[in-house]
This record gives sequence, structure tokens and C-alpha cells, in this order.
Amino acid sequence: MGCNIGLVFVISTEKNLHHPIHFLFCNLPLNDILGTTVIMPRLLQDILRETSEHYMTYVDCVVQAYFVHVFAAASHYVLMIGLTVRLSRCKYKIESPFCDNASLFKLSCEDSVAINNVYGIISTVVIFIFSLGSVFITYGKIAAVCITSKNKALNSKAIKTCGKHIAVYIIMFVSCAIMFFFHRSPEYSENRKLASVMFHIVPPGLNPLVYGLQTKEIRQKTFKLCCR
Repeated sequence: MGCNIGLVFVISTEKNLHHPIHFLFCNLPLNDILGTTVIMPRLLQDILRETSEHYMTYVDCVVQAYFVHVFAAASHYVLMIGLTVRLSRCKYKIESPFCDNASLFKLSCEDSVAINNVYGIISTVVIFIFSLGSVFITYGKIAAVCITSKNKALNSKAIKTCGKHIAVYIIMFVSCAIMFFFHRSPEYSENRKLASVMFHIVPPGLNPLVYGLQTKEIRQKTFKLCCR
């Protein structure tokens, strides 16, 4: 949280950083702040409480699930939440460290749960394919430039930045995939819980370092502010 808030502060207060690329970097910490704020306070509270005291209202659960999916991936998840809220409930136990759409529709005993399940699988697979395809195309072009370029400094900078980005992306992608697909396998519930916590902790912690301090202008301005 400190790194992400600090990065937003540096970019917003330094006029020399008011460029499109830096505003793009500003979007990541804002998104990470949202995701961390929604998940971590409640999770830490539950860690410090007895198991018998782990409860929340259904409305609070829906609100948390909404912001979890806003953080995770955009509008189609909001549609899934809308479908889920229409279902009647016959259960009360959430088998997850936090509320998400899959946890919510498990509270229902209606036959239409299968529709939500199918929609969730199809939409998530499409997003995974689009995400992997975008990363593959982008890094394919970067690799092509590095191969044809004779500028060693440029190639070295590209390798350092891309290597760290790929590491964060793999952690996020694998954690998200485990969290999603293991929802349908009760025997792997502990693995899913660990993956879901990693998804909301590791990338937000690494993004300011990868995208912030790796950028020369942001790094210089940050050190200048610290020296003051």
C-alpha cells in the first residue's frame, strides 16, 4: 500500500511526469490499492478472530464480490454478479478467504446455478486466451526488435523490464487460474485459498517496483522526494 500510494503521489505531484505513459503507470497502483483495500482488512480481521466469529452479512458479501471482480477483470464479471444476486439462497457458508461470484452462487440450490457456472467458465476462458494472446503478440514484437537491433543498452533495458513483467504476470495468471478452476474441486480447497490470497497480495506488491522504480524518471523523482 505504501509503495502504490507513493507511486501515485510522485506521478501526480511532479509535472515532469505528466505524460501518457506515466498516467498509464498510475492506473496500475490505483487498481492495486482498490483490490488490496477490498480484501486485506477483512482477511487480517478474520485471521485474528476465532473461526466461530468468521461471518458477514449477505449485502457486505455482494459488495466485496463486486469490487473483487472490478479489480480482477471488468464488466462481464459485474453481469455475473447481477445474475447471482437474483438466485435464492439455501446455504450460508463461504468456502473462500473472501467473497467472489463463485462463492456467492454456491449459496444457492437452484438449477439455474448451472447457467452461471457455464457463463463463468466460458467468459473466463475467453479472457485467459485474450490475455495470453496479447502478451504473446506484444513480447513477440519486442523480441523481434531486440533481435534486429544492435543497440546493446536498449536490448538490456528491454530484457530487464520484460523479465520482471513476465514473472509478475505468470504469478498473477497461475494464481487466477488455480483460484477459478479449483472452485469446482472441493478436494483442492486449501490450494485455491492460498492461490486467491497470492493473487491479491503478490502482484500489487511487485507492480510498483516493476513499473515504477524501473522507470528512470520516476526513480529519480522518488529519490529526490526522499532526500528532501
